[in-house]
Amino acid sequence: MNKYEILSIKPQEENASKVLIIYTGGTLGMVYDNQTGSLIPFRFEQITENIPELKRLNLELCILALPKPIDSSNVSPAIWTELVEIIEANYEKFQGFVVLHGTDTMAYSASALSFMIQNLKKPIVFTGAQLPIGIPRTDARENLITSIQIAGSTINRKAIVPEVCIYFNGRLLRGNRAKKRESSQFDAFDSENFPYLAEIGVNIDYNFLNIKILKPETETKFYTKTENNVGILKIFPGINASFVSNFFKQKDLKGVILETYGSGNALSDRWFLEELENAIKKGITILNVSQCTGGRVIMGKYQTSQKMKEIGVVSGTDMTLEAAITKLMWVLGNESTNPKELLEKEIAGELTNY
Repeated sequence: MNKYEILSIKPQEENASKVLIIYTGGTLGMVYDNQTGSLIPFRFEQITENIPELKRLNLELCILALPKPIDSSNVSPAIWTELVEIIEANYEKFQGFVVLHGTDTMAYSASALSFMIQNLKKPIVFTGAQLPIGIPRTDARENLITSIQIAGSTINRKAIVPEVCIYFNGRLLRGNRAKKRESSQFDAFDSENFPYLAEIGVNIDYNFLNIKILKPETETKFYTKTENNVGILKIFPGINASFVSNFFKQKDLKGVILETYGSGNALSDRWFLEELENAIKKGITILNVSQCTGGRVIMGKYQTSQKMKEIGVVSGTDMTLEAAITKLMWVLGNESTNPKELLEKEIAGELTNY
């Protein structure tokens, strides 16, 4: 961890909680270069000059920037492991963490960390921006300020939101329930299958009934292993046997997310079911999630999904695609004997047990 420099961007306040801001890259941390007109990385040691409101927070703020900020389109499991190692190394020193991240893959990263860091006692709040911090109409200021407040907020010295979440444009979402839905509006994220953890207007109104209960007796666990030999097979009208067969012939393939119609339905052709069954017999885990943004997979509701259930396809219930793929990667990286049982089990609030 010595390769990371932690910069204090706000002097220590007496009895103040400490919040660590981790900058991975993304629009929030960019400003326009007046000479070239192009975007360049923001110098965070000057952040209180650009966002003076931070000086009024009763928090000690520190920042750690990855040595090479990345575009979120280039995020990989290696970056998730790096974030886990950073948070683990600083876990006892800070009350909460804010991860500044590009929006395109934020829901994937938030979902991944919800599985790779379990039994959290402290908030990990992902946020970003649709517009760079250095322009007048930017959403970066409010997103950053509110995320820091949430990360540092406690009741009776206990974190209010002890889980991985995403804050964007007045909404606090469970990280593994969120999806990016807009590329050109400020309300970039939503959560179809789970209520907001908080709604932010004049006040921060926490939805305490839906925030994970802090369990002080449980040990926080950090995982750094994932299985990356996984894939996503999206069902569509006209999908052919050759395509599916070649998909499952990929070398070292260990797991597949099957994106099906509606409540978990797919074509009932014999060749298709045989391809799935043969893949499962070879040890490939297949997890069924819906292409719909809302609702859930109900294996067996219709005849086609009943047959998939019988051959061993696992139900993803109401998980998002982002949660399903990252959970599959985590499960296969850490559980080799019975992945099906762990996939069907609620780990970090990612699915609803009916």
